[in-house]
Amino acid sequence: MTGVRKAAVASSVGNAVELYDFLLYGTASALVFDKIFFPQFDSRVGVLLAFLTFGAGFFARPLGGVVIGHFGDRVGRRTMLVITLSATGLATALIGVLPTYASAGIAAPLMLVALRVLQGFFMGGEQGGASLMAVEHAPPGRRGWYGSWVFIGSPVGLILANVAMFLATRWSGPDFLVWGWRIPFLFSIVLVGIGLYVRLRVDESPLFEREEAVKLPVARVLRESWRRVLLAAGVNFGFQIFIFVLSAWLISYGRRELSVPANTMLMATVIGSLGQALTVPLFARLSDRIGRLPVMLGGAIFIGVFAFPMFWLLDARYVVLAMVLGFVGSGALFGPTAAYYAELFATRVRYTGVALSYQLGAVLGGGLSPFVAQWLLGFKLGAWPIAVYLIFGAAVSVACLLTIGSTHEVEPARGESDRQPLTPAEA
Repeated sequence: MTGVRKAAVASSVGNAVELYDFLLYGTASALVFDKIFFPQFDSRVGVLLAFLTFGAGFFARPLGGVVIGHFGDRVGRRTMLVITLSATGLATALIGVLPTYASAGIAAPLMLVALRVLQGFFMGGEQGGASLMAVEHAPPGRRGWYGSWVFIGSPVGLILANVAMFLATRWSGPDFLVWGWRIPFLFSIVLVGIGLYVRLRVDESPLFEREEAVKLPVARVLRESWRRVLLAAGVNFGFQIFIFVLSAWLISYGRRELSVPANTMLMATVIGSLGQALTVPLFARLSDRIGRLPVMLGGAIFIGVFAFPMFWLLDARYVVLAMVLGFVGSGALFGPTAAYYAELFATRVRYTGVALSYQLGAVLGGGLSPFVAQWLLGFKLGAWPIAVYLIFGAAVSVACLLTIGSTHEVEPARGESDRQPLTPAEA
């Protein structure tokens, strides 16, 4: 296996394990956490609180992106990715051995939130670094393709999380709330072992090795590229809102509001995620040929256009079709993301710039979207306020994409200026 393929596979496997850890929490929030950590509240309030703890992990992600990005730009991408994978897996396994509210009282949800924040902190440094390992190993003209391998790990991680939860419900039966829910969290230890084995066999990024380290990467990013950070966060904002409403909140919505069995919602999510895993690299390869902007713009527009039809399909019980269309269509925005963000920042501060901008979009979008969707549902106006919320997120992504314009694959040779070309907004 060539160096670039080894790096892309290792990044994809590691990201899949990380996303399994992070997204498993969302599935558990929809199915079980309201009952075992917030049983003293009304069921709707319990779900709302469970989704609020889900969002707590996102609020730690920008801080993790800055801290881990700092060392990733100074020490190296590979070292930090080993640390993020190990730490996130440990936090996930510890959730699997937590006491419940019935046995520990208020200490149980407090420990749950603490471990979720740790998950988010280390996750904040994972995706940016993993994408850079693939993109910086890739040859010009193929960075979208190889970078997308990393983000194949996202739907694969979601598939693993939902399959694990599905099997746990079947194996444990009536004891699911007693011990069955713990199995998927403890299984993280096995997945982390596999991820570390693959990741430790990859060489450091060649582009990182040829650059001199910057003393304080975040200061340079904020001084020279703060507009790009905000605009890039806006690009991710709409995608994160849509994907976490789709992958986390709809499981609860389908089960509670539409009386669709939980296992049906889980398997529909798995099928949709599989569709995204297959189409993400195709959209990314298309972006190598015609540019990132038209492909990602098409994905952002799709999210807005599909918002109302998605709920119409769900109401008509076409659950699988709604999920497949949602996951596949949003893949046009997601697929080229690794290369797109890498092309916005110079090599010596790229880990920090990518991690900070991507994670700001994640916390403002994905971190709050299940909570906001559940809150909007509480007004008892049906699903249309949530659809409007999705359209708002899509509009922000479209506006930011158009403002940034096309990115360029520019890598300076040794000794040349490391400043990336100005975006249309900066010009």
